[in-house]
Amino acid sequence: MEEPSKSPLPEAFLRFLQANGIDPSIYIASDSTPRYLRQIYGIDAASGAAVSVLNISPGDHVLDLCAAPGAKICMILDLLGDSGSVTGVDVARHRLAACRTMLQKYSLGDRCRLFVADGTTFSLAPLRVDSRSRSCESSFEEKDERFREWTSRRPWKERKRAAKARETMSLQSVTTSENPELIFYGRHSGVVGLSKNKLYETMSDLEVSSCGYDKVLVDAECTHDGSVKHIQKFENWGWTTLQRRVLDALKLLRNGFRLLKVGGLLVYSTCSLTVAQNEDIVEQFLKENASAELQEINEAEEWPRKSGRIPKTLRFDPLTSQTSGLFVAKFTFWGAENRLFVAALQPRISAVVCFTTFEYSKLARPLHENGRDFSSGILPS
Repeated sequence: MEEPSKSPLPEAFLRFLQANGIDPSIYIASDSTPRYLRQIYGIDAASGAAVSVLNISPGDHVLDLCAAPGAKICMILDLLGDSGSVTGVDVARHRLAACRTMLQKYSLGDRCRLFVADGTTFSLAPLRVDSRSRSCESSFEEKDERFREWTSRRPWKERKRAAKARETMSLQSVTTSENPELIFYGRHSGVVGLSKNKLYETMSDLEVSSCGYDKVLVDAECTHDGSVKHIQKFENWGWTTLQRRVLDALKLLRNGFRLLKVGGLLVYSTCSLTVAQNEDIVEQFLKENASAELQEINEAEEWPRKSGRIPKTLRFDPLTSQTSGLFVAKFTFWGAENRLFVAALQPRISAVVCFTTFEYSKLARPLHENGRDFSSGILPS
């Protein structure tokens, strides 16, 4: 039987490649079968590279905005060890359920929580366990329903109540954004013992500077044209679905960066080889965000890969890397003047209810006089 990687490419896919300026030969080379890492769980080597670029450190609070089906989040948790936390978000409930199954299968979910939510609007903070804040909660909060240890074997009444809540939610006309649906949380994820009100507290732009995520992965939904397995799937799905599988990657990137703390790292990746879904997105994002800076991907010095069309970005493909296709860019947020200004004035700001232009200038002047020029900083809207 002929190997899939050597099979002639469908005409519809060849037209797609031609329209995007991609050489079809990278898919049909004799040595272009993707390599996989199979230590505990299977993951394409290129996908593993995207996680490696995050440079995970013990204690990090990590956000994966497109977490399903779960191989990358397993690797993140593996690298994280026994400290920090991982928050996984995906818009597709059935795919995130598969992610949950992986975490349970490989016993990696102890410090993880999974939310069914739109990654372009997700705003929940990482949970940093603080025993002092728990003990100081009001007596009213003590009466709130709190999260017990998660189990897949929930009582029948609880399952019925959850099903009814989902049914009611689907029938209601939603005028405001709903809370993300929590479908899994580990024993040390920070959720156990927490009230629901506390769990769904969102972060303001002011709080993100110091309380946001240390690392964010935006492995955006795309056309998957760099994946040999997905190319074969389109034969069954129909080639008209190819272009429809693109979500708004730019919105995902914007929101992921918004949730990043000062000094944090964000990795943007896709398994597409098209410029439109990669370099064009990065260029547009950099134009909009003066506080974002592309970083050299030093981890990739000895990896078989190509440079992207933008300096400091990388590309993997079946021919060069013997992996599935992947584009990777790494950003950092050093803190533009607006967030640096806010961070420097944090003690004072907490006591100020409202800034006027006059109050702003009074607070900014001492910093300028001390050699730290924040005069052009602006407060987050």
